[in-house]
Amino acid sequence: MGKVKDSLVLKLFIAVIGGIILGLVSSEGVIGVVMTIKYVLGQVIFYCVLLVIIGFIAPSIVKMRSNASKMLGIAVVIAYISSIGAATFSAISGYAIIPKLSITSNAEGLKKLPEIVFQLDIPPIMSVMTALITAVLIGLATAWTNSDLIEKLLDQFQNIMLSIVTRVVIPILPYFIATTFAGLAYEGSITKQLPVFLIVILLVIIGHIIWLTLLYIIGGAMSKKNPLEVVKHYGPAYLTAIGTMSSAATLPVALKCARKSSVLRDDMVDFAIPLCSTIHLCGSVLTETFFVMTVSKIVYGTLPPVAQMVQFIILLGIFAIGAPGVPGGTVMASLGLITGILGFNDSAVALVLTIFALQDSFGTACNATGDGAIALMLTGIVERYNIFDSSNITG
Repeated sequence: MGKVKDSLVLKLFIAVIGGIILGLVSSEGVIGVVMTIKYVLGQVIFYCVLLVIIGFIAPSIVKMRSNASKMLGIAVVIAYISSIGAATFSAISGYAIIPKLSITSNAEGLKKLPEIVFQLDIPPIMSVMTALITAVLIGLATAWTNSDLIEKLLDQFQNIMLSIVTRVVIPILPYFIATTFAGLAYEGSITKQLPVFLIVILLVIIGHIIWLTLLYIIGGAMSKKNPLEVVKHYGPAYLTAIGTMSSAATLPVALKCARKSSVLRDDMVDFAIPLCSTIHLCGSVLTETFFVMTVSKIVYGTLPPVAQMVQFIILLGIFAIGAPGVPGGTVMASLGLITGILGFNDSAVALVLTIFALQDSFGTACNATGDGAIALMLTGIVERYNIFDSSNITG
């Protein structure tokens, strides 16, 4: 009974249901308070996430010693291939499916969320990309110079961040998720907008499942390990991502889930999961590709030319690597591509943002779950080529 009460999945599920009910029955004043709580909790979470990125990636790079640059390059290449592969799969599916669909737009009529009661800002010490680059450079430089003192400090900093994740971030996540869903229910996204694009969203979610299956099959083949030993632990991370709509905010839970796997190396978990939470956004890329094609059909009555989509996909994969792991980060980072390459007007862009927001949680869940597959691939690479000495394996 104690395990059931302590189950993170159960807590998150209750938070989702409770948040929806709260949003449907609350008055404007109550929702104002709820949105204020969400804002403050989000400030705390996103402040901690940047420290988590540094606290996990930098020590992991140091442990890779002379192979640090090589493994970092491999991880980035795999993440990029996964992103453009997902986008290509989505585009091919879009050309085959979208012309056969009859989709109309009705994204208006949402209730406006009230202003928050007060604003408590907790500015992060740096941006997500700055934290990532800082962690990479510190890790590489420490490994290059064999700075034992800094290595010990980074190890201790990692332990400190593990404690913050366990004692601060994870306990407040259910409340953050509950307030998020309360806002969605209050403004009407769940009851009004979802039916409009339901069939498209369902198709995209099916695409997520297909792509995740492919990633884990490849990961199992590369590592010669059972990928189910990774996937079965990712339930809490998947549900957390649905609630937070943020790869960065999901990072603490994703780390906890990946660490439970008996086939993933701890050093690869500490390295790949924080890194990929920023650079591996396969679910968001797959989603955005299908949605821009759908919106093009709705607004302009035709799908984008193949040449435009090829250019869009190649650049979108690069933009995804640099996109912030926050709600809507991928689509916001790539708005220039949508207007510049695809030529979308303001109305079309607004429609893309609307439909993307409706399913952003599922795209984020695909991103986070896919990171486990990349960790599995990297585990296979380091073991097959004996990249690490036993003294450099964390355990």
